[in-house]
Amino acid sequence: MDQLLADPLFASFAVGAVLLAGLSKGGFGGGVGFIGVLALAQVSSPIQAVAIMLPILCVMDLIGVGAYRRDWHRPSMKVLGIGCLIGTVIGMLTFKWMDDQLIRLMVGVIAVAFFIDFFRAGGEKAAARTFSDPVGYVLGTISGFTSFVIHAGLPPVAMYLLPQKLDKRVHVGTIVVLFFMVNYAKILPYWWLGLFTIPNLSISLILLPLAPIGMFIGIKFNHLIPQKWFMRASYTILFVLGARLLYEGLKSFFD
Repeated sequence: MDQLLADPLFASFAVGAVLLAGLSKGGFGGGVGFIGVLALAQVSSPIQAVAIMLPILCVMDLIGVGAYRRDWHRPSMKVLGIGCLIGTVIGMLTFKWMDDQLIRLMVGVIAVAFFIDFFRAGGEKAAARTFSDPVGYVLGTISGFTSFVIHAGLPPVAMYLLPQKLDKRVHVGTIVVLFFMVNYAKILPYWWLGLFTIPNLSISLILLPLAPIGMFIGIKFNHLIPQKWFMRASYTILFVLGARLLYEGLKSFFD
């Protein structure tokens, strides 16, 4: 808590991270929220960043489920949910041996490759398609794992959902409900791993009032943006997110 109150730079990054995460989760289902986690990680350790953000994300998830509880794609939820559960367990068992830069690199490669494949397949003119269940289980497992380690579970889920060209509200609602379950499943493992220290929880508590503000802005934004621009923004966010992760991952090998 002293770190938040005494360091203006840390406070600025922390406030920006929470507002950006709320805008992302409310309007796009989480697309730019991880950039907020990255921002916080610039002025703290990545482990502290994910620990601070989890309670805040859980509050945002409650608000998001209230707004999107009737708008989610059940077939996709079943497949992705099973995979995410498996990935969460793997993340819990391997967390202490994880290299966060390697995880960033892996997710970045997946996200950028998916963005490239979007144009290879014909871009916006491509017909809607659904991946097979086994592919969905694999992507869900990767998502659950990367979400547990660095709150970066969106790219694999977006890879599965975006080609289906679901209605924008159903698309966001599926992501919101899915990560509501994933984030709450991480609470006990994070506690078991010792991530919920008193300083981290104190900072989370101070930042918590910003969560509904960011979510409210994001939910309203979802109502205003047309479907076409929603899809373009989603793919752009996916690319930016992936490129940032890829840069961070590659940078670690040359420093």
